[in-house]
Amino acid sequence: MEETANSFLGRESTGKLMRKYAIPCIISLLVGALYNIVDQIFIANASYLGSYGNAANTVVFPLTVIALAIAVMIGDGCCAFVSLKLGMKETGNARKSVGNSIIMAVVSSIILSVLYLVFSDQIIAMFGATVNPETFRHSKEYFFYITLGIPFYMFGQAMNPVIRADGSPKFAMASTLAGAVINIILDPIFIFTFRWGMMGAAVATVMGQIVTAALAVWYIFNMKLVKPSKNDFKPNLKISGRTLTLGITSFLSQISLVAAMAAINNMICKYSMLDPIFGQQQYAQIPMAVVGIVMKFFQIVISIVVGMAAGCIPIVGFNIGACLKSRVKELFTKLLTAEAIVGAIALIIVEIFPGQVIDIFGAANESSYYTDFALLAFRVYLCMIIFACVNKACFIFLQAMGKAVESTILSMTREIVFGVGFALILPLFFGLNGVLYSMPLSDLLTFVITLILIIKTRKQLSSEPLTHA
Repeated sequence: MEETANSFLGRESTGKLMRKYAIPCIISLLVGALYNIVDQIFIANASYLGSYGNAANTVVFPLTVIALAIAVMIGDGCCAFVSLKLGMKETGNARKSVGNSIIMAVVSSIILSVLYLVFSDQIIAMFGATVNPETFRHSKEYFFYITLGIPFYMFGQAMNPVIRADGSPKFAMASTLAGAVINIILDPIFIFTFRWGMMGAAVATVMGQIVTAALAVWYIFNMKLVKPSKNDFKPNLKISGRTLTLGITSFLSQISLVAAMAAINNMICKYSMLDPIFGQQQYAQIPMAVVGIVMKFFQIVISIVVGMAAGCIPIVGFNIGACLKSRVKELFTKLLTAEAIVGAIALIIVEIFPGQVIDIFGAANESSYYTDFALLAFRVYLCMIIFACVNKACFIFLQAMGKAVESTILSMTREIVFGVGFALILPLFFGLNGVLYSMPLSDLLTFVITLILIIKTRKQLSSEPLTHA
């Protein structure tokens, strides 16, 4: 029964399967993104926190992405491995991957939390918290409480794709949604009623993460296709290695984003001081707060993009394992088309309606300098967002096909070579605005490489026999 329970992945319409798996995945990722976004909205609209709190949130955000990077490497890698092995009818190896992934998620989360607690001051300083004393104080407070929730956050995020691979995308969505609802309910209570400030925002987030993690634990004991037995938790270096290899693109796409954000935050910190307006201490935190808001909007869009692509991982993996290459090619075409449409809608919003987005994040409480820089940042920073959407989809699809090398090279080129490189170089010529130019230029040049890989992959799916991963 286990070997045929998901055989519909090789028969049903690719469009129907894409909707079935992608929509819950999109909602899961959007809800997951809401944790930090909701925090920032409530922080921005609290007059006693304002742009200082917003800047602190921007400082801490990439540090949560590091935790997410490790979690998705384990979870997405396990999801891809399980899907491939189910397509090849190797259920035993699929169960071992799940057992080993659970152990890796728990151990890595504890190690990261300890490192964060021991080196907290040095870490937040690396990500721009020293822009002024008030921002540093808020960053330190927020980071401490967020760190206490890292083990719950990482476990929930790592298990989410594993639950999808087990054939329960709706449960994966519901578990994430439950945690986010808790966060949304508690944020205004802790921030406005109790006036706990950054601590309140962080505690609300952690409590939501605990709920998501608890639901993931319950599901592990009730898995349908790949419920691990006691022996499946024994370390298996070969399976763990292959699992992490398949998830390395997810890790690098996230961790390289951290590198880019560290570069961006530090360049903002440096060139704000040289700006005639933002060089004044009372305005120094504005560029960092604004770029943080722009990145939150981008995170919403990318959650949809990644959700569509990641939702296809079980489908792609099964059909690759079953050597049904025509279905993989058909799914690839539909996915890229859908991603381009999402990017086009996002482009319209950032170019025509940026003011309305800014207002959600407390612009009414800030100076005109805040609003003016925010309008410029949205329109410039995200002007190539269509290409960014297509690029990200291609990274993940190649990963799902077992093409870890191509996917990794493409991801690293975008985030490290272009993302970090341009963030460091362009401000030398254009000052603070150079930071804004770095993202569209990176996405445009990456798309040129992506287009070549898209053409190559379609040709391979049309002519070459698929090999098992």
